[in-house]
Amino acid sequence: MNRERMEVLDAMGITVWVPREAAAVQAAGPVVAPRAAAAVGAGPARAADAPPVSTETSAAATMDWNRLAAAVAACTRCRLHATRTQTVFGVGNRNAAWMIVGEGPGQEEDRRGEPFVGPAGQLLNAMLKAAGHAREDVYIANIVKCRPPNNRNPQPDEAAACADFLERQITLVAPRLIVAVGRVAAQNLLGTDLSLGRLRGRIHRHPATGTAVLVTYHPAYLLRSPADKAKAWQDLKLAMQYMQAPA
Repeated sequence: MNRERMEVLDAMGITVWVPREAAAVQAAGPVVAPRAAAAVGAGPARAADAPPVSTETSAAATMDWNRLAAAVAACTRCRLHATRTQTVFGVGNRNAAWMIVGEGPGQEEDRRGEPFVGPAGQLLNAMLKAAGHAREDVYIANIVKCRPPNNRNPQPDEAAACADFLERQITLVAPRLIVAVGRVAAQNLLGTDLSLGRLRGRIHRHPATGTAVLVTYHPAYLLRSPADKAKAWQDLKLAMQYMQAPA
């Protein structure tokens, strides 16, 4: 492990015992081959007012980047549009091998129109650097494009209203790996109600696109629970292990 990565891990509060690194990688668990990956369970229950599939929502499947960004900026599909400052579309390398997906914008993201720009974003940048990536190397988006009031979790109907926008972003970026940060992002991406603890430690597949999905903790949670940063590092090592394997 190079000095720069060691310094980043130290800044994250993670102690790395280099002689035992091989054992730590093994403890992260094997990468599950696409055909051997376990099913992640039934999808989460949808709210009664979840929007039905319509011509408007399905149209996203044919949009290019400019049309998709314009559609998101003008979106009024769910209640979140009434309280947003602006939509938060996504940012980064549109040809990235890694795509990061969180749950939704917070207060600072709503103000600036960019995902993961507050304290959680700073930690995400450090996590990416530890994994050998600059923020500009990856593409970052959220399950919902508008800030839920008081930073609450997105409701099922709100996530459903944005689902085709995110699916189109995934299709356009065509990443090799999606890193789902946090329970809400993981459950919505994978269509499951399994806990984050049960979803960590193996590679899943995004139901709509077949893209590999790895689940880890949300940086905001890690700021509140720094003891779990070491577990997040194990997740990142599994991601790196997957990316080093033949495609």
